[in-house]
Amino acid sequence: MANLPVYTIAIDAPPEKVWPLVGDLSRQSEWSPKPYRVEWRSGEPNAVGSTFRSIGWVPQEKEHVMEGVVKVCEPMQLFEVTTHDDKEEWTNRYELTPTGSGTTVTKTVIWPSMTGVKALARSAVFALYVNGAMRKGLSMLKAKAEADA
Repeated sequence: MANLPVYTIAIDAPPEKVWPLVGDLSRQSEWSPKPYRVEWRSGEPNAVGSTFRSIGWVPQEKEHVMEGVVKVCEPMQLFEVTTHDDKEEWTNRYELTPTGSGTTVTKTVIWPSMTGVKALARSAVFALYVNGAMRKGLSMLKAKAEADA
């Protein structure tokens, strides 16, 4: 799992203010730079094993549908979901670390292994479209959490 995209941001708000925005999948739309929504399919929302459908932006598709499951939900610490479409599976992991009176949020994107041209193409897409959106989303999370703190 080398070369996974990892994004980190320091937020001047305690984990108690940050967690509700990260650990509630439905609230992630509040800090998404692109339109995003979640429909819960089964289980208790945000609980491990719960399934959902997400609809949101990916390069070249504004209303991309993915099916997902909550893999980890450790309040104030770790939230992880895995989603898939008909082509691949992705995992988004959010780790919260208390830092003094604030919180460091680390987002890791875990994707399937690829080699050759496919790996180069994915890296190019991330460089051109996704990295900026990921950073913007975490900046929006920071602004929202700090405003609510």
